[in-house]
Amino acid sequence: MRLLECVPNISEGRDPDKIASIAGEVTKHKKVRLLNISSDRDHHRSVFTFVGEPEAVKEAALAFTLKAIELIDMREHKGEHPRLGAVDVVPFVPIHGVEMAEAVGIARELGKDLGKAGIPIFYYEEAALKSGRRELPAIRKGEYEGLNEKLEDPEWKPDEGPAVFSPKSGATVVGARFPLVAYNVNLKSQDLNLAKEIARKVRFKDGGFPHVRAMGVELSAKSGSASGGKEKRLVQVSMNLTNYQVTNIPKVYDFIETEALKHGVEVDGSEIVGLIPLAVLEGIARHYLKYPQFSTEQVIEQRILEFE
Repeated sequence: MRLLECVPNISEGRDPDKIASIAGEVTKHKKVRLLNISSDRDHHRSVFTFVGEPEAVKEAALAFTLKAIELIDMREHKGEHPRLGAVDVVPFVPIHGVEMAEAVGIARELGKDLGKAGIPIFYYEEAALKSGRRELPAIRKGEYEGLNEKLEDPEWKPDEGPAVFSPKSGATVVGARFPLVAYNVNLKSQDLNLAKEIARKVRFKDGGFPHVRAMGVELSAKSGSASGGKEKRLVQVSMNLTNYQVTNIPKVYDFIETEALKHGVEVDGSEIVGLIPLAVLEGIARHYLKYPQFSTEQVIEQRILEFE
């Protein structure tokens, strides 16, 4: 079977009915499997993961995007995560039997369809048509609040769709990329400046680790069994590891923990958003077990799956 993954991010993380309705557009497609939904109230964002044959995934992504744009009103949106529109980003990731060139083709076909529907579309990563638009942060600069002015600049004419600002839906970024790891580390502190300082030291553009994007954010309230059901305020170093083969989770976690302890702050925990490749866990095991020869081939369930 040929598998293409789609990992769209929408600007809605608080309304379960809207999230379920949008997810329903994926589950309607029998040749596509919805693997995961990860929602965050503080970021006010949900990340979906679904896979299937390339054409079927493209069809599901189109229905998904149009439904999300119908239900989400950006004029009411406030959240910690940077975003450009109701459907912020729609990346395609080759998983099995699909080359990157085909994923790029699927991304651009989706972009054309969305553009015809009146949505300003920017292509990024492997699907980018301009070098200055390859990196997602460059496209998102100014975010939704600065989008109207951005679209008036000829340099930022959308790759597809009208150069017209839609207050309700904003714009959407579509692309094809290598598997990404969305990873966050929470600190037992309310000091947002500390989280931002550590994020600056971690992210590549400021001299940190290669293939790491990071920002410091405030989590308004977290509750659960770990805190006895009581609310507690935290700050977070929120990251995207865009090439886990170069910079994996242990490198950034150990660095963040060390930097936080210099300020007398402990790590409260960490989280992975959405799904990750098995090779990421392989890297974690090698690091913390001090076992460089560890391989996922030593995991019995993995070997069993090879026979299916």
